[in-house]
Amino acid sequence: MALLLLVTVSLLAMVFDILPVLIASTLSALIWNFFFIPPIFTLHIDNTEDVLMFFMYFIIASVNAVLTFKIREQEKKVRDKDEKEKSIKLYNTLLNSLSHELRTPISTILGAIDTLKENKQKISEENQEVLLNEMAIAGLRLNRQVENLLNISRLESSNLKPNFIWSDMNEILYSIIDSFKFTKEAHEIIYHPNETLPLIKIDNGFIEQIINNLISNALHHTHPNTTIIIEVFVENDICLIEIADNGGGIPEDKIDLVFEKFYRLPNSKSGGTGLGLSIVKGYIQALGGNISLANNAKGGVTFTIAIPSETSYINSLKNE
Repeated sequence: MALLLLVTVSLLAMVFDILPVLIASTLSALIWNFFFIPPIFTLHIDNTEDVLMFFMYFIIASVNAVLTFKIREQEKKVRDKDEKEKSIKLYNTLLNSLSHELRTPISTILGAIDTLKENKQKISEENQEVLLNEMAIAGLRLNRQVENLLNISRLESSNLKPNFIWSDMNEILYSIIDSFKFTKEAHEIIYHPNETLPLIKIDNGFIEQIINNLISNALHHTHPNTTIIIEVFVENDICLIEIADNGGGIPEDKIDLVFEKFYRLPNSKSGGTGLGLSIVKGYIQALGGNISLANNAKGGVTFTIAIPSETSYINSLKNE
């Protein structure tokens, strides 16, 4: 019975602060005395041997409580230290990536501006157009990095609340693909509109962020002349979006890691913060959906997004 009382005190020490634990150890000694030391059902102790046994139990219970509490405190300090070191490592990774990702487009923009200012009369219109395109590409790249930082901040603060409205997925995808006209370079983005798609009640901003990041990821991690194919369809009130490429694919043992924050594949192209796919996953989860990734048989990967969505055809929306 004394052992059971000591175990109870130890369990309490794993949960509560030191004062409640010391109170519990004192109460356990009194309970043991009241119920098990003759004369029972009193706090009186008749003989010296029982008095010594009572005080020995009290000391053991108190030491046990304090040591258990101290061990718990030490474990907490170790965990906090590990978490702090991990956070510092993650933020150092982020800052190192951003120092490159932000500096590169800024340098491109400033360099192009200087060239135009100093040699405007000497540069042909064709070359001026090239410089302006470079500035546009750098500006879009810079804007996407800033958006990613804002998005990861919103995801971590858990302040994301979808605003569901009736949307035409064909229109959304055309708009997104058009925004890549300066940056897709030698890649080809293919989307054949699905005329049978119903209107879908979804958050346009979330969907734009999801598809933007997936296309950016494909452009960044595949070689020139890669084809990116987008398909959208609805099955049983589930909006399915597939984004596939015919690039080099992803090692099977790395597939589960690519959605982790700051993770970048070994030997991947320089640049990138490793935030894009973690942002994608966060937005999809906020919409109540899920995303999966699989390598294609003929090379490349396919991202499949499944989002529960209320759907309706135009004829059914007269009173919406």
